[in-house]
Amino acid sequence: MATLLDRLPPRWRTIVDWVATIVGAVAVVLLIKAYVVNPYRIPSSSMEPTLHCARPATGCEASSSDRVLANRFIFHFRNPKRGEIDVFDAPSAVAQSGCGEPGSAFVKRLIGLPGDRIREDGEGYIYVNGRRLNEPYVSATVRAQDTSYRNRSWVVPPGEYFMMGDNRGMSCDSRAWGAVPRSDLIGPVFATYWPLGRASHGLLLVVLAAALVAAAVWGVRRLRGALRPDASRT
Repeated sequence: MATLLDRLPPRWRTIVDWVATIVGAVAVVLLIKAYVVNPYRIPSSSMEPTLHCARPATGCEASSSDRVLANRFIFHFRNPKRGEIDVFDAPSAVAQSGCGEPGSAFVKRLIGLPGDRIREDGEGYIYVNGRRLNEPYVSATVRAQDTSYRNRSWVVPPGEYFMMGDNRGMSCDSRAWGAVPRSDLIGPVFATYWPLGRASHGLLLVVLAAALVAAAVWGVRRLRGALRPDASRT
């Protein structure tokens, strides 16, 4: 018994086949973007020079903003780690500090874990639980410009994380609006994909994943073609 698709004229059958393939491919991309990997643009200089934003914005060092990829699923399998760069939804307190809109995507470095005691000394060095944090990503020049929070201390509440920008003097971060709840963390940045001159090795994994998806779509189409009854034999 022929299926509904097989009853269509060959031209329409081909069109329906391609539409189904394209819709399936788009659905796969949207699912990946929502639950696996999502791109983000660096909008400000708070992470300079680790991640660039575009001139002429204040403090930006590049002609175009970096575009990065964040892993959206990994925090379902492990805890956030100190030192990694994370994307997160800005907490409601950012509105009171004038740093942006609550719920917008922020990109900062994770400095404090739940229960940690954070202190910034008189020279801009960060101490975690009494030990000075090794921060090779913060230059002496940047540290000298960071004067707003000297000799201040914070305690990270349970289930929350203390985030700071690498460009300390230009970063509005947890020192201003507090720690970030675990539920607001989206995932760690694992690759820079634009501009191409700054693309990181993590991009190769994304390219390979895209190739696998394309191969899977192609394979499904071939399999459907092989399994479809030949009208000439019926």
